[in-house]
Amino acid sequence: MAVNIEKKTVLRIPIHTLDGIVCFGNVGFSPFLMGFCAERDVTVSFMTETGRFLARVLGPVSGNVLLRREQYRRADSSRSSAEVARFVLTGKLANCRTVLRRALRDHGEKVDANQIGDALKRIDYSLARLEHETSIDTMRGIEGEAAHSYFSVFDHLIVAQKDAFVFKGRNRRPPLDRINCLLSFLYTLLLHDVRSALESVGLDPAVGFLHRDRPGRPGLALDLMEEFRPFLADRLALSLVNLKQVKYDGFEEMETGAVLMNEEARKTVLTAYQKRKQEEIFHPFLEEKVTIGLLPHLQARLFARYLRGDLDGYPSFIWR
Repeated sequence: MAVNIEKKTVLRIPIHTLDGIVCFGNVGFSPFLMGFCAERDVTVSFMTETGRFLARVLGPVSGNVLLRREQYRRADSSRSSAEVARFVLTGKLANCRTVLRRALRDHGEKVDANQIGDALKRIDYSLARLEHETSIDTMRGIEGEAAHSYFSVFDHLIVAQKDAFVFKGRNRRPPLDRINCLLSFLYTLLLHDVRSALESVGLDPAVGFLHRDRPGRPGLALDLMEEFRPFLADRLALSLVNLKQVKYDGFEEMETGAVLMNEEARKTVLTAYQKRKQEEIFHPFLEEKVTIGLLPHLQARLFARYLRGDLDGYPSFIWR
């Protein structure tokens, strides 16, 4: 596959090395190439420059109907939905906790250890409450409280470029500051990867358990990406800012108050995201080293095994 800019070929990539392609803004894609990618299970997603989803091109859906029927049956059960919600939220909160612990370890002299310590205690309490909870609505409330505790100290984790990257709370659609713009962009990339992984094993990304059915919303993809948000997206955003790989002038403030990432910053983030996916990490359940980019596919397979009854529970990815 060749990438051309102003009629000049700037990159050639073997198609078998790609899991998916994400196009931002006014990007041309020939019909022949779309078909070529679809035949080889390379999903192509089209986004606006701000990361709003437009369309996807993908080949035939893999997997068998029995797996999807089991997914639908369990999603219709309040008991099964609560069980899945507890699994994915436990993974998310445990990984939020690890992000804060790593910040204390790596930047102990630069951060407010007392406030972060208090947030850690509140997240620990939330995890303990989740352990035996059976109401999905109550679990959503617990997750909301834990997310508030986590993001209440997120600004302390930014130890460089403090004036340019101020975090006062999570906001989106549109993001109103640079760090929220960066987080939203990374979440978009992560959602694309998780959705593609679910489709590759034959699951329906639209039918979730924690995130209930809503037209146009990939509920199951949003469910499974929860455990990856802190580990992959949040931590990468912090690294990009703290290492000064993205800077103040990489963003534009619009008259509406929305903050957008410019093309140069977007390239930097995409490159860093791909490099992070190539790093290896020890998978605690599989007990082997894997590349970070494979994690969504591995977790999708584990979730499919759980639905088939091969596993007693879904082992969400917990970063240690």
